[in-house]
Amino acid sequence: MSEHDPYHPHETPDWVTMESSRPNEPQPDDPHAAAEASPWSTPATAGTPGFGDAAAHAHREPEITISLARVGEEIVAWFKTLTSAAVYATLIVTFGFQVARVEGQSMAPTLEDQDRLIVNKLAYRLHDPQVGDIVMLYYPLDPDKSFVKRIIGEPNDTIRSENGRVFRNDVPIPDDFTPEEYRSTDTWGPRVVPQAQYFVMGDHRNNSSDSRSWDWVPKKYIIGKVQIRWWPVNHARLFEPWK
Repeated sequence: MSEHDPYHPHETPDWVTMESSRPNEPQPDDPHAAAEASPWSTPATAGTPGFGDAAAHAHREPEITISLARVGEEIVAWFKTLTSAAVYATLIVTFGFQVARVEGQSMAPTLEDQDRLIVNKLAYRLHDPQVGDIVMLYYPLDPDKSFVKRIIGEPNDTIRSENGRVFRNDVPIPDDFTPEEYRSTDTWGPRVVPQAQYFVMGDHRNNSSDSRSWDWVPKKYIIGKVQIRWWPVNHARLFEPWK
C-alpha cells in the first residue's frame, strides 16, 4: 500500500485610490470644453470668484468620507468571512475529513503512487473498523509516520497464510483485486489478533511493510477510513470493503 509522508510509504479588497484632485478646467477657447468639463466643477457665480469651487469641495468631502467608510466596512466583512472559513476548515480537518497523498506502491493496484485521497475521520467514532476497509493509520513503530493499509483481521480473529493465500478464521479472504504478480508465496501463522488491535496488509503483497513484520495496529492508531480517491480525476472512485 502506499503511504503518505507524514503519509510516507513504507511506505488568495483591491486597494482603491481615492483621487481628490480636480480635472483640468476647460479653457475658454477650447471648442470641446463643455463636453470635457468635470462633473465635480460648478461655475463660479459672477462677482463671487471661487464660490463655485468652495461649493464643489464642500459637496465632495462628505462623499469621500462615506466611500472610505464603506471600504472599511467591506474589509471588516471580508475579514470575518475569511476567519470563519479558516475556523470551519480547521474543524473539518481535525474532526471530520482529511486529504492525504499516497507515496509508494504498497497498496497497488488499488491505490497508486501520488493518488489523492479523502479520509473519513468520523467513521470510526461511530463504529469499529471493519475487515476489508482501507484505512490510514499511524505506523506503530514510529507514530510520526502514517501508512495506508487494508484491515485483514479484527480482535480475536485467527490469521494465517499458506503459500501466500491468507486465511481469516480458516476462511480465505477475498483477494481477486490482487494480480498474480503482486501476490506473495509466504507461509506464516496462525496468529490471534489481541483485543483492541487490528491486523493490516498492503494489497501489493510482495512489496508491503505491514502486520506480517510489525504485528498489530492499536485501534487508537487508526486515523480514519479511506473513502474517496479524487485524483487523478479519471480514476476517481468510492471505496468499499474488499474493493
